[in-house]
Order: sequence, then C-alpha cells, then structure tokens
Amino acid sequence: MAAALDDEGLENAAILLMSLGEEEAAEIFKHLAPKEVQRLGETIAKMKAVSHERVETVFEKFETVAASEHILVADTNEYVKSVLRKALGEDKAALLIDRILQGSDVTGIESLKWMDPASVAELLRNEHPQIVAAILVHLEYDQAADILKLFAERQRNEVMIRIATLDGIQPSALKDLNEVMSKVLAGGDRTKKNNLGGVKTTAEILNMLGSAVETSVLDFVREADNDLAQKIMDNMFTFDDVEKIDDKGIQSLLKEVQSESLVIALKGATPAMRDKVFRNMSSRAAETLKEDLESRGPVRLSEVESEQKEMLKIIRRLVDEGQIVLASGGDEQFV
Repeated sequence: MAAALDDEGLENAAILLMSLGEEEAAEIFKHLAPKEVQRLGETIAKMKAVSHERVETVFEKFETVAASEHILVADTNEYVKSVLRKALGEDKAALLIDRILQGSDVTGIESLKWMDPASVAELLRNEHPQIVAAILVHLEYDQAADILKLFAERQRNEVMIRIATLDGIQPSALKDLNEVMSKVLAGGDRTKKNNLGGVKTTAEILNMLGSAVETSVLDFVREADNDLAQKIMDNMFTFDDVEKIDDKGIQSLLKEVQSESLVIALKGATPAMRDKVFRNMSSRAAETLKEDLESRGPVRLSEVESEQKEMLKIIRRLVDEGQIVLASGGDEQFV
C-alpha cells in the first residue's frame, strides 16, 4: 500500500477487499502493517452500499496497476543478504545487512505495534525508564507519543531524557522483557547496535505529544542538561514552522491535504501562515477556504492539534521524498 492513501484510495482498496471475499481478504491483511489494517478496517466498517459502476471502476483500476507491476523476487530480504554476501564476503556484508534490514528481527516489539496505547502503557508502566526508552524508539512516533501521554509526568520525563541520550541499542539489553513479552529480539546475542534513539527521535516524539507535555519534558531535560535540551529543540518541527516552507513546498503540501482537514488545522494557525496558504492557491480556492474558515464554528483544540499532527506527518513524508525542504535561519536543513 502507498505510504499515505487518500480517502478515495482507501475506499478503492476496501471495495476490492470486500469483493474478494473473507478468505482472500484475510490473506492480504496478513501482509499489511498495523496502521494499514486499522485504516482499511475502519473504512470497510463505514461502507454500506457501493454502486455497480464504482465496483467496476475499482476493478479496472486494479487491473491496470497490476498489469504494470511484476514480482521479481519472492523474498527480497533473503535476496539482499545473498547478493551482498557473494559480492562482499560474510564479514563486510554483515555490516550492511543489519543496517539495510534494520528492525526486521525485532519480533517481540513488532507485536506491540498491534496493541492499543493503553495496553502497551500498562505493560511498560513498571519497567525501568531505560527499558521503556529502548522499546519506544522502535515504534512509530505517534504511537510512542500516545503511550507516553498515559504515563505520569515524572516517568514520562525520565523516559524522554533517556531516549534523547540513547546511543544505539544492544539487542541483548532487551532480554529483561522476557517476563512481560511473548517474544524478544531474534539474534539477541549479537553485539552490533541498531542506530535508534537520540536527539532527533526525541524531537519527533515530542512533536506528537502536544505543547503542554512538550514544555514539561523540555524543562525537565533543561534542568539536567541545558545543551541537550537545546539540541532537541533545534531538531523539532512544529506546526508554526510550516511558515518556513517555501511556496513550492506549500503547493506540494496542499495537493496532499484534504480540504476539511486543512480548514480545521488552519483554525489554530497564525494570520501569516493562513496568508501563505492563500497565496499558494488559486484565487477561487483561496476564497472558498476563507469562507469555510469564517463559517466554521468553534473547534475543539484537541481536534485542531490532531489535524495539525496529520499535516506534519505528510510534511515529513514529503521531506523524505525531496518535495519539501525545511530550513531554519540560513541554509541549514533542520529536519
């Protein structure tokens, strides 16, 4: 599935799965990530009736896409391992294989990705902050943030400062979780560290936690290490920083954001940010957006922050794809 399907794409995928029947759909679900399963499941649950024409359109689109793609290798992980070993030898290949396939053997932690934040928080609540930090850096930033929100302030701050100072993880260090996890890292005796944790990971999680928690964590870190707190802040990107995106980047962003989401997100935006968005739209679209903003009544802060977080996720993806460049001050890239 694409990294970020729009509503139409999700509905098309849902229609196709429902058309296949339970057994075939179940086989496809086995190959999807937890978030993909959740989004598709929610979409299927909301769909009641679909026109015959829509179903035919989905089938035709699927046939077109399927005809243009071919599976060249059945197991890409094994193919990469085999090619590198033959080309570089066992020792040199081992250095690259772990980096390329990083995280593929963390089966115990992978199971946490399927659990709701409350369950994971309860599971980790009594663990040492260092162990919790080692677990959370393997999860998606927003899931880690949702889990941390359920911790007491002191525990949350202790975990965050350990994430910020984490310098890689020894898989064997996670063996202490054997009593509370059904699985642990495969190959736990290896001494190679995965390049996880650190200042950037801390900043990414903080971006998802909301301003109140963000302030508490940064104040706690600042008391212990002012330089570390500054490094975390330098790596953070908040919704206010959208103003720093150039016009081309704003235009790329607007292509990815649904109109309703944009209206809610901009309810909490500065006038300068709104003006920047308006300038990068057609005059007709800008007028429509202004009217929607004016006619929209009060919106809960939590709803505004939620839509802003979704926009931040889109921005990070576009940054990774090279469609957006984020800069602070001069030419230095800051995410």
